[in-house]
Amino acid sequence: MKTTAEVLKDLAEPSNVAAHSNPELAGDVSVAAADDDKQREEKELDQLRRKPGLRPIPAKDLGRLAQLTPWDVLHSFGRAITLARRGAGRGLAEHWGCLKYNQALTGNSDTFMALSAEGRETADYYKALQSGELGTGFALAIATRLLSRRHPQHFVSIVPADTALRAGWALTSRDSGTKSGYRYRPQFFAEVWRPGEPSRVFPIACKGNHSGLSASHTQLASASAHVEAVHIGAWDETPCLVFSTELPIDGPLMVHTLEAGGEGGWLDAPGRVLDHALEDENVYPGIQPPAQGDKPTEPEPGYHVGPDRYAWFQHTLARTAAAGLSAFAGDARATAPYLTKRQGQRHFAGFTHAATDSVQDARQRFFGIDFVGTDHVFRLNRKRVEAFSGVAEDLFRHLEEGRLEQYRREIYARRSTWPRDTWAPRWNGPVSIHPDGSVLAMRLLRN
Repeated sequence: MKTTAEVLKDLAEPSNVAAHSNPELAGDVSVAAADDDKQREEKELDQLRRKPGLRPIPAKDLGRLAQLTPWDVLHSFGRAITLARRGAGRGLAEHWGCLKYNQALTGNSDTFMALSAEGRETADYYKALQSGELGTGFALAIATRLLSRRHPQHFVSIVPADTALRAGWALTSRDSGTKSGYRYRPQFFAEVWRPGEPSRVFPIACKGNHSGLSASHTQLASASAHVEAVHIGAWDETPCLVFSTELPIDGPLMVHTLEAGGEGGWLDAPGRVLDHALEDENVYPGIQPPAQGDKPTEPEPGYHVGPDRYAWFQHTLARTAAAGLSAFAGDARATAPYLTKRQGQRHFAGFTHAATDSVQDARQRFFGIDFVGTDHVFRLNRKRVEAFSGVAEDLFRHLEEGRLEQYRREIYARRSTWPRDTWAPRWNGPVSIHPDGSVLAMRLLRN
């Protein structure tokens, strides 16, 4: 077994991540979708509406894209689940769930990343959980890099789709309002934006498996139904990304990915002030297909953001992203105002169970930058370690005081200036800093 110090070093070690996207993959996914449709017909189940035209991502866009550290992947996953409300933490300490994968990955700059011995052992017992959660981390890390490369003059924000959609639609029986009755949704939205300009939104569906390539074909076919559930603008014009991360017991992991193009996905909020609070809307569920001649068409199941909702949805995405960031810093008081009631505002304003809370009362300095946030002390291979998650202090003060517009202007201006070091010598542990100003760090504590 590796020592705790060796585990921390491994977390900061960059490694190649294999990304697979070609015409053969697109064809195999199409076959898997057709097989699933046939089985659903035989079982007399409802037919799924899938995203048409899934195609490979050009090699020039994926080339040299995916050298990541395990710590960066865990940072991406931790940021993604801060508002998940999956456990008793009620969203206040959800992000620490990423730390259970501290020893799950291995690799170095000369090899491809793969499951470690512990990751392989965990896969024997918790296949769906581990592959799904690690798949989310890899997918979002690669999606952010891909979109940043394609749009170098823009910022890329990742927003949890369920939380964003709840501001307008009742997703489950627990939500107030007209129920959507549709369980297919993308897991995330990527918003590509510049201050004061229209932004563009890409629904993202991401899955993972420990089974093999055929399982990834099935997962991508399923993901095509999830991304098709949200239309922004005209029918079937919303671009999207789908991912399935294959984490084999033996050999390197592989991120399989496809995309769909389109002229939609654009949002514009002229005159809308993002600093202003957001209220729940009651948008009638359904996606309106184009009319067939003089015949009216019935809405299809799903969620449609039409032109009259562009400003509202852009506002929603910005404030939901801000809520996730302040929750990552452990500040419930700062998080609650950025969410609506249906989005879970009360989970950040009320009682939490013992040992599941986060408190924004810690500060650290990395590479000359002051960060504020929350910390977590636990044992790793019997040694006490400290994890710290937070936000650059000057940026957090903007969020804390409701200055979302100012925060977004500053992260846009500083998007390419953040340190890229993966190890902080004075802290003596792995560090990951993202362009949104967030940091995740860990170190060994002296006994």
